[in-house]
Amino acid sequence: MNKINVVIWNEFRHEKTKEKARALYPNGLHATIKGYLDKNEDMEITLAALDDPDQGLSDERLQNTDVLVWWGHMAHDEVDSVLVKKIRDRVWEGKMGFIALHSAHMARPFCAIVGTEGVLSCGRNQKEIMWTLMPSHEISAGIPDHFLIEEEELYAEPFHIPEPDELVFGAWFEDGHILRAGAGFRRGAGKIFYFQPGHETCPSFHNPYVLRVIENAIRWVRPCEQVSPVKNACTWMHQPIVEEFKST
Repeated sequence: MNKINVVIWNEFRHEKTKEKARALYPNGLHATIKGYLDKNEDMEITLAALDDPDQGLSDERLQNTDVLVWWGHMAHDEVDSVLVKKIRDRVWEGKMGFIALHSAHMARPFCAIVGTEGVLSCGRNQKEIMWTLMPSHEISAGIPDHFLIEEEELYAEPFHIPEPDELVFGAWFEDGHILRAGAGFRRGAGKIFYFQPGHETCPSFHNPYVLRVIENAIRWVRPCEQVSPVKNACTWMHQPIVEEFKST
């Protein structure tokens, strides 16, 4: 079995400085997500953090990553520009899928990959209902038509993202605000998924439906087994035509 090599990247700053975040995610929210995903025999899960050597993503690790799951918030600007370009290019080339969680809507890699500034409206923590808009989608497998998130940070429209290629989930908050909360994008040969829940002081990464969505999304964004470089594909496509003209 060829396993999906998944790296869960987390700034891992809030859990060290906020008591509530540390109580919810004592080993980091990325470790909590890993604890759920480890049951999958077809996945190999590793963790990375901003303060690790090479910001957690050396060239070797990046080249061996099939899916990169990203959570960032307070230190977007600290992510190295060279690393951002490497991540973007790898996704565009279809060599790696990318999942942005919660405040990663403004993470440098997500903005570079999708082409956005990621700005949205935000407010106090409150109850949220997540509505499944595409029940037949692979990411919706095992998810009911809606589920409750008891406490989550309000994220609301207007959300400055390009029109999603696939809008899988929509969120409704108790004060009436809505958000395109589960959005799939295709860029080049790669796939990207943004999923809104996951504030560091909310228990969203203990919600089984939130975790199931992430699990499903990993399988959806994973790269195809065979991706031909564009230059090779173009050469192959045009070669018969070139030979035909040479023979006339």
